Amino acid sequence: MQQLLWAGGSTAQSPDCSDALTGLIPCLGYITGGSSAPATTCCIQLEKAVRLLPVCLCQVLNSGGASVGLPGFNRTRALGLPAACNVQTPPVSRCNGEKPSFKMHSKS
Repeated sequence: MQQLLWAGGSTAQSPDCSDALTGLIPCLGYITGGSSAPATTCCIQLEKAVRLLPVCLCQVLNSGGASVGLPGFNRTRALGLPAACNVQTPPVSRCNGEKPSFKMHSKS
C-alpha cells in the first residue's frame, strides 16, 4: 500500500490545488521527517485530497515538493503516508502521462 496520492503530468486545464495542498499542512511534520507518525488531521485531509483532487497530490510528488516550496520533502516518507494513515490511494504510477485518470473504489 505504498502508493501515494496522485495524478500528475500536464493537462489542458490544471485544477487550483491551493486549498487541497493547504489542507495537507498537518502532514509536513511526517513528510519532512520531523515526526514518526502523521497527525490525525493530516490523515483526514489526505483522505479528502485523494477523494477530491488526486491530481494535486501528483503535482507535489512529481516536483519533489518544489511546486509548493517545501524544503526537506522526503519522497519515501510521502509515499508511505497513505499506509501510515490507512488511506487507500490510486497507484503512484498513475501520476505519469499526459492525462492521468483515476477511478477510486469505495471502501467496503
